[in-house]
Amino acid sequence: MKTKGEITREKILEAARELFNSRGFSATTINDLVAATGMKKGSLYFHFSGKDEIAREVLQDAAAEFVAFLDKTLAGDDPGAAIDNFFRCALDKHLASGFVGGCIFGNTALEMSDSNREFAGVIANVFDAWISRLAATVQTAQERGQIKAGIDSEAVARLIVATIEGGIMMSRLKKDERPMRVCLDALRTALDLQHK
Repeated sequence: MKTKGEITREKILEAARELFNSRGFSATTINDLVAATGMKKGSLYFHFSGKDEIAREVLQDAAAEFVAFLDKTLAGDDPGAAIDNFFRCALDKHLASGFVGGCIFGNTALEMSDSNREFAGVIANVFDAWISRLAATVQTAQERGQIKAGIDSEAVARLIVATIEGGIMMSRLKKDERPMRVCLDALRTALDLQHK
């Protein structure tokens, strides 16, 4: 059973994640967090030293969740099906949010990579893990003839990540699934993605 303090910390982190993802880190103030949680400033500062510590934990939690999402969606004996499953699950995840907020990692990379090396490092690690897991699955799919061969699997993984991030951004802008869906379908065609 969670303690009252653990429940309070989780409430703060949940509210912060929503605010950071929709408004950005810089635009979110402690007063915004106070309003979103209904707590007093003293309660926030009792649990966290400040906004940077909250953001650090939000990013670490989001990173752990995303790596688990990757491991789950890319699992299975059929690598082509696993890649296609990842595409579908990524779209479903953003459909569920109505394309509000977008990708916390892409958002933070754009906002903080030039101004906060620590946060940039966390985000770089997430993208490295994403590319690494995709590259391994792509390589196996290439070996089985399920994805066009002749292109380095890491380069293909980077193309997938860049295309998905771009699709998320365009769908977020229009609040419409079509841009992301078109990007994913274009990837399937470009990769000549096949599965059983």
